[in-house]
Amino acid sequence: MKRVLFVCMGNICRSPAAEGVFLQHLKAAKLSHLVEVDSAGTTAYHQGEAADQRMRAAAAARGYLLNSRSRGVVAADFNHFDLIVAMDKANLAELQQFAGSAEVVLFSQYLTDDWAEEVPDPYYGGEDGFETVLDMLEAGTGSLLKALT
Repeated sequence: MKRVLFVCMGNICRSPAAEGVFLQHLKAAKLSHLVEVDSAGTTAYHQGEAADQRMRAAAAARGYLLNSRSRGVVAADFNHFDLIVAMDKANLAELQQFAGSAEVVLFSQYLTDDWAEEVPDPYYGGEDGFETVLDMLEAGTGSLLKALT
């Protein structure tokens, strides 16, 4: 079994959305039994909270359920997960300070060059930011799934 952890700063917008989108794609491909998926944040500001309501609403409109609760990244994650996927360069830099066997990458490595290099944080912006995040996640999920299976 492969294990994938998606990471953003607070684990209430981008990474829980990545988890939800990826879980749905795994289910549709009948591969859920082959990949364990989780999400976390590089900070614990929102520990135990559900995903941001705006992200949950945008995701639900596309058929995704975001049921996870925010948690912080812990050292054990770097040996439990095979792949840790950061949403942006700042979080990638935070993750690269940990030691372990997990491969740590930017989500954008699964996107074509038409997309931005980082998944933008929609927290302080308008509703369109949440849609952009979901667009990017949907665009890259197929490549990520292909890389894992």
